[in-house]
Amino acid sequence: MAIIISLTFALLRLAPGNPFDDERALDPTVRERLIRKYQLDGPVLWQLARYWADLLRGDLRESLKYRDRSVAEIITQALPASFTLGAVAFVLCLGLGLTAGVLAAAFHNRWPDQLLMLLALTGISLPAFVIGPLFILFFSFLLGWAPVGGWGSLSQVWLPALVLALPFAAYIARLTRTSMLEQLRLDFVRTARAKGLGEARVIFLHTLRNAFLPVLSYSGPLAANILTGSLVIELIFHIPGMGQFFVNGVLNRDVFLVCGVVIVYSLLLVLLNLAVDLAYSLLDKRIRLD
Repeated sequence: MAIIISLTFALLRLAPGNPFDDERALDPTVRERLIRKYQLDGPVLWQLARYWADLLRGDLRESLKYRDRSVAEIITQALPASFTLGAVAFVLCLGLGLTAGVLAAAFHNRWPDQLLMLLALTGISLPAFVIGPLFILFFSFLLGWAPVGGWGSLSQVWLPALVLALPFAAYIARLTRTSMLEQLRLDFVRTARAKGLGEARVIFLHTLRNAFLPVLSYSGPLAANILTGSLVIELIFHIPGMGQFFVNGVLNRDVFLVCGVVIVYSLLLVLLNLAVDLAYSLLDKRIRLD
């Protein structure tokens, strides 16, 4: 976390441009006072040291562009929308991906397998800025099942969450299918079938648990990525999440706002990967934590 935060701060400060360059008719004296006020004067290492001193006290500082608003206030306001969108999308992508992968493996080399993998390939290939408007056209304008955009009600959540989940669900489906096929060829599966167990019990009680391990490895960084939302989805559906603040912060050289968002994302990534490592031993008793 320390390395990530320090590199983010240093790269933004070393990049060309200044957060006050686009001010209209800004007096040089005023500009210099603003730089001193936000402690952006002096060498980059000295700026970083002062930023870390505030950060260790829990102060994320104020935004350089959203005046009179602290970074903590902006993140507190934007994070619930991104987190809700990501949480619903994460549940959808796991449910859809695992179901499609298991069915494809169960009907290996038959038409359900070929159809599901074709849909998965389509989901991976089509970007969100194509799927989003198509889903709005179909579900909002033609069927009237969901509003075009906005945020605040349940009807405004499921459609953007579905658009966000589909590419990840497609990848999970392919990953699950491959892992399931490997497990179905192992000796313990043949033994279970020889004992007279039904195909459903063999797949769901014996095979899926081991086949889920690669999906579990992928779900850690996936959850961190998806829980912070998606800029494209937030822009298409007019969702007030963190994505727009992050991109605007980069474009405007708002170093404190960008670092604040990076802290949230990095912390999620570290904690969720740790949770995945701990969950390995629960799913596979052969794995022990030392």
